[in-house]
Amino acid sequence: MKLGAAVIGLGVGEAHARAYAALPDCELRWVADVDGARARQIAAELGCQAATSFDPLLADPEVQVVSIASYDDAHAGQVKAALSRGKDVFVEKPIARTVAELADVKAAWQKSGRHLSSNLILRAAPLYLHLRDLIARGELGEIYAIDGDYLYGRLEKITDGWRAGVDDYSVIEGGGIHLVDLMMWLTGQRPDRVAAAGNRIASKDTAFRYRDFLAATYQFPSGLVGRITANFGCVHRHHHVLRVFGTKATFIYDDLGARLHVSRDPSAAAKPIDAAPLTATKGELLPGFIHTIRGGRRDEAATQMHFDVLSACAAADRAADAGAVMEIDYV
Repeated sequence: MKLGAAVIGLGVGEAHARAYAALPDCELRWVADVDGARARQIAAELGCQAATSFDPLLADPEVQVVSIASYDDAHAGQVKAALSRGKDVFVEKPIARTVAELADVKAAWQKSGRHLSSNLILRAAPLYLHLRDLIARGELGEIYAIDGDYLYGRLEKITDGWRAGVDDYSVIEGGGIHLVDLMMWLTGQRPDRVAAAGNRIASKDTAFRYRDFLAATYQFPSGLVGRITANFGCVHRHHHVLRVFGTKATFIYDDLGARLHVSRDPSAAAKPIDAAPLTATKGELLPGFIHTIRGGRRDEAATQMHFDVLSACAAADRAADAGAVMEIDYV
């Protein structure tokens, strides 16, 4: 039998809907958006039903899996509602916005026995899959530092879009989380402390009320140091910059492309890496999620890692608020 699927939120969620419609194991039954015309347009194109609220999706007994791609402040409540109705859930980042919300989501997930995952899409990019393999094979040696810059480059989206209207918007949870996730996913390590600072200079005198820049320094029990920035106001195209420093080699991805330095000799050229830094669509983690559901056994370690990543992001916000180094309380 095919799994009935539904999607709420048709910004990024449109890619989810198209992914479900293309999967032979799934039947896309519903798409929902506050913009009813958009929901009806996509529903007509993909051959499913349209809604303007979450309720019809939850009420349909033929829907087994739900994708949540609504605004960030709705995620936690919708995840809990879907889990309580026996649905498996794939949710855009962040799963929740606070440690308290995240703890509630985790309790609902544990009680439900259902599958839960979040769309940390850079994990599916060929470049980072290749880098993870290099690290696992020891080709970089011992990793001692990671720098990641999330360059949003879309100031108007936070000053004029929905982010200006929600309470307590977080740039590290809303964007920098991708680099925090790479830092933890590539190394298989969890930081235990974080210091952070931020500002709201690029978006001053606009409707956006929160930090548009945050810099966080993570410390790991192994001695590894990670430095992550979420830079939403930058004059730059949307881009992710990553530098991974090991005792044998250094990986760099920036505007010049991806490359690997394997020598300290100043005359030695870096080795270019020809692998795509982005996925073709935002729905490329969905086939793996559906495969896990079909397998029957929950991947609890994978879901816990999503909780860990958001815990690390939330701790950075608290550290910036307090102006102090914070211990990371993992949910």
